[in-house]
Amino acid sequence: MVTPYEQYLKLAKVLSLNDLYFKREDLHPYGSHKGRSIPVMIDHYKTIGKKKFAISSSGNAALAAALYIKELNDPSISLDIFVGQNIAPCKLEKIKSAINQHTNVYIKERPLQAVSEAVREGATSLRQSSDDEALVGYRALAEEISYIHNVGAVFIGSSSGSTAQALATYFIEKKLPIQVHIVQTSATHALSDAFNVCDKEEETSLADAIVDKTALRKNALIPLIKKTGGTGWCAINEDIETAISLVKTYAGIEISPNGVLSVVGAMKAGHVGYEIKGSTVCIITGE
Repeated sequence: MVTPYEQYLKLAKVLSLNDLYFKREDLHPYGSHKGRSIPVMIDHYKTIGKKKFAISSSGNAALAAALYIKELNDPSISLDIFVGQNIAPCKLEKIKSAINQHTNVYIKERPLQAVSEAVREGATSLRQSSDDEALVGYRALAEEISYIHNVGAVFIGSSSGSTAQALATYFIEKKLPIQVHIVQTSATHALSDAFNVCDKEEETSLADAIVDKTALRKNALIPLIKKTGGTGWCAINEDIETAISLVKTYAGIEISPNGVLSVVGAMKAGHVGYEIKGSTVCIITGE
């Protein structure tokens, strides 16, 4: 397995769950679960002659791309990273520390617009929300999860929903009875609203990686989640703070607000008695 999974029985009991595992994608060599997909996308486009890439990111995808380009160390391959003006300084520093001479980082008021301009100038976009090549790499994550004993449900913090779509597709194809649950925030909840409308006042979320308000994958993703028996959850900052505290107390580890979103979903599911037949897996996505 690329990343470990860890069992937390005490935390499971506190959350009213049968059993609980963390899939530690925050320990992925490329920094997060995005490391499953971004390198696969780059490799695919390289095989058809693409050499110049561009990405807009709140942090994790950009870091994965930068680390992979650095690892390739191919002078013919270049990467432009566009980040927003409100990116967390710690994330920006992490990205900058990962780049080599073939990668540039730009801070833009409208990073998506900047990527569109780069594409017009010949770059290939690594935007996961609009490219189904992004789904391919996440199948390996789905396969690793399927090896965990008696899995009944998987929870994941979702922005565009690309990872969730890949997971649900894999579980359905393999006829695995594993629910897929997505967790969004009170700031961004276009996907989770299809299941449970977030009626909390919009706030600047502690989980700042959930940013996709366009929800291009909504029409494909929602029916897949329903078919698995899963649903969507909305996390407010109070939920996130509670989950971080519970994880620290009963699991003995510290997880970022973005990484802990899956735990918020599991916490809410346990609280309302959502039926899960088997173990719950929370994907700890990354910073």
